[in-house]
Amino acid sequence: MATEKTTAAKSKKRVSAKPAQVKPAPVPALRKVPDKPRILLVAGECNPFSQTGGLGEVASSLPIAVNELGTAEMAVVTPLYECVDEKYRKDFTFICHINVPVAWRSQYAGLFKYVYRGVTYYFIDNEYYFKRSGIYGYYDDAERYAFFCRAVLELMPYMDFKPDVIHSNDWHTALVPIYYKLYYMYAEGDTYSWIQNLITIHNIEYQGKYDGHLLEDVFGIAGHQYFTLEWGGCVNLLFGAMAYSDRISTVSRTYAEELKTPEHACGLQDAVKRFAYKMTGILNGIDTVVYDPAHAPALFAHYDAEHPEDKVKNKTGVQKLLGLPEREDVPMITMVSRLAWHKGLDILKQAMPRIVREDVQFVILGTGEPEYEGFFRDLQAAYPDKVRALIAFNKDMSQKLFAAGDIYMMPSHSEPCGLGQMMAMRYGTIPVVRNVGGLNDTVHEGEDGNGFVCPEHNGGALADTTLRALEAYRDKPRWAAIMHRAMSEDWSWSASAKKYIELYRDMIAHAK
Repeated sequence: MATEKTTAAKSKKRVSAKPAQVKPAPVPALRKVPDKPRILLVAGECNPFSQTGGLGEVASSLPIAVNELGTAEMAVVTPLYECVDEKYRKDFTFICHINVPVAWRSQYAGLFKYVYRGVTYYFIDNEYYFKRSGIYGYYDDAERYAFFCRAVLELMPYMDFKPDVIHSNDWHTALVPIYYKLYYMYAEGDTYSWIQNLITIHNIEYQGKYDGHLLEDVFGIAGHQYFTLEWGGCVNLLFGAMAYSDRISTVSRTYAEELKTPEHACGLQDAVKRFAYKMTGILNGIDTVVYDPAHAPALFAHYDAEHPEDKVKNKTGVQKLLGLPEREDVPMITMVSRLAWHKGLDILKQAMPRIVREDVQFVILGTGEPEYEGFFRDLQAAYPDKVRALIAFNKDMSQKLFAAGDIYMMPSHSEPCGLGQMMAMRYGTIPVVRNVGGLNDTVHEGEDGNGFVCPEHNGGALADTTLRALEAYRDKPRWAAIMHRAMSEDWSWSASAKKYIELYRDMIAHAK
């Protein structure tokens, strides 16, 4: 009995006792951010030296905008492809050459330097990997870009540019943050210390997926690391970069959310959700010097938002050039695009019978899948006074079509950011778009609208949206107001560059 009383007393005492005071964990001190942080942008392509798509535009325009702001400094490193024009090559400065490990191989890597529009560019040379007629799509792309990523890190001591942040882009450069964390992060000396890594996903459709046997034989990564890079039963370089990078960005706020869904993430939605805490969406901009209706040399006539009267001369100029009836009053619909399913060509095929019944002209420029190339050629044959299918790509012609059009067609099924709609609005050509990705973030319909938005991915909805645009075109005061709003939008890289600089500074401040 006494024992029971003693036990009860002890139990009562424990319940009534005050909890022990727990000292709060110390808050890690933020690292001092340099007054002018240095960022090394790593890209598989970069305009005007090499380009296949939007990434080349970003790799060119973002560094210019960052450097012009003066609060950070950005340099670029990219492969020295055969397509790099001699007019640039002749002024390159040779820095050095070294041997770079590529798994069990040792490969030559030359380093050249060139300053263009206030940006320092570093070119990595290896003719075996890069002296080819194209840029991507070769059987040994895995090895080519493994070499490039390793060469970036091996050559950093020879660059007169010690970065605070390495900003990699898409799967071609995904091995940079992986190699850095595995092999360089704790290297002796100051070259590699305190560097943060950012990976930007421009299009998650391309992930760099390879069989596991390439891990050691091509990438030079120990087999026990396989499970840090594996996704969906194979080595997935983009997944690896997401795991190893300190931060992840993508090219619009909407796309950042879309990547959490199976419809848009191409199998990586669960990985995106896992790493959502370090992901942000920052909209791309465009080069407003190159895409300027007041000065672009390719145009038939120049104009701006305050004086748009001469825009119509570009329409008649294109009509004459392409053998279409020369009419100022007919609405011209233009499209510059890769001819592929994800660009919405499937629903455009469905919508065109209704659209071409209207009093319109339609001009498309681009190459791609044979199904769509053939469709537009056939459409031109059926409507020779209304349709022109230019199955090619030509930069001058693309600018002519941006200026000549009244309506710009962009019905994409998926569009991470989209640059075409921004370029079109810059030229006063009003976009008809799907409400996806960056299109959803840049184009809106309504009383204060700058375009027309198709809410569903089907041909009927696209035709209805296009007819709404044609109805607005016939209301001249309304159309003039839409044009002015579209042309007055600021699509320069300045705003986006400020957001990137904020991200870089935050990464440096929280570096561990």
